[in-house]
Amino acid sequence: MPATPDAVRPIELSEIREARKRITGTIVRTPLLRLELGPGFPDIRLKLENLQPINAYKLRGAANAVAMLSESERQRGVWTISAGNAGQGVAYAAKRAGVPSTVVAIETAPKAKLERMRALGAKLILVPYEVAWRALEDRAYPGAEGTFIHPFDDDNFIAGHATMGLEILEDEPETAAVIAAIGGGGLITGVGSAIKALKPDVKVWGAEPETAAPAALSFAAGSPQLFKNWQASFVDGAGGQSMFPRMWERMKPVVDGYIVVTLEQTKAAMRMMAEKARVIAEGAGALPLAAALTGKAGNGPIVAIVSGGNIDLKKFCELIGSMT
Repeated sequence: MPATPDAVRPIELSEIREARKRITGTIVRTPLLRLELGPGFPDIRLKLENLQPINAYKLRGAANAVAMLSESERQRGVWTISAGNAGQGVAYAAKRAGVPSTVVAIETAPKAKLERMRALGAKLILVPYEVAWRALEDRAYPGAEGTFIHPFDDDNFIAGHATMGLEILEDEPETAAVIAAIGGGGLITGVGSAIKALKPDVKVWGAEPETAAPAALSFAAGSPQLFKNWQASFVDGAGGQSMFPRMWERMKPVVDGYIVVTLEQTKAAMRMMAEKARVIAEGAGALPLAAALTGKAGNGPIVAIVSGGNIDLKKFCELIGSMT
């Protein structure tokens, strides 16, 4: 039976601060690393969420959501829908809390992500991308039992992600812009909520790949849109087939604009991080750096959120090695 979601509302600074206390023992306070690029480039800092225990930011939201379960909900277990990182986050947080977990996982997700979810004790139900996308709207899937934790449209999940915004402004008070990749929109909604509450003048930008950019399309149209030319790519953790109307309502007050980058620009950003900072980023994790390098977000200081590093090493080498 599909669950009825609560009404969309702002994420308050007070609940972000409470979430921070709640998840401190589970997540890592990740460093903010200046990327030394030399003259002619923007001043860019990398927020290294690839250093979380699951190598992705999703642990922040998952840890907060699981910590807020009632005792009866813990006994029933939890489930989520994921291309990999949200599933790992929920599985990791659930395992630490002694809670059973199930992930309705996209069958084309990278092997490394699927293996990590299984290793964390999650029961996997593999489905095609389109089926998972529909299940996100329905908030239900046959065989998935327990309390549903939405991987982006969930107040507690978003509040957990928002804790990153507190860290960014503490580590770089002069931040002029923050760029986050957009998949479902939970990351940018969370970070944007914290940033705008504390320093409204800081610009918050979303980054999407050219093959899957419904948020940028929605921004141009002024309403949530379907991205008709969606294509699967190595940027599996960002971009979608459509902009969820509820997430559009969440994003509008806290996001200033959107930057669409090519797959080649994304690969170049992956290679640059590897060469300059010895950072391995998955495609979605490299989108913000690629967007920052376009110059559209200004001269900085710009914080590019490296949202994850869960990519098969063979695939990573193929991608950055194929550049001309």
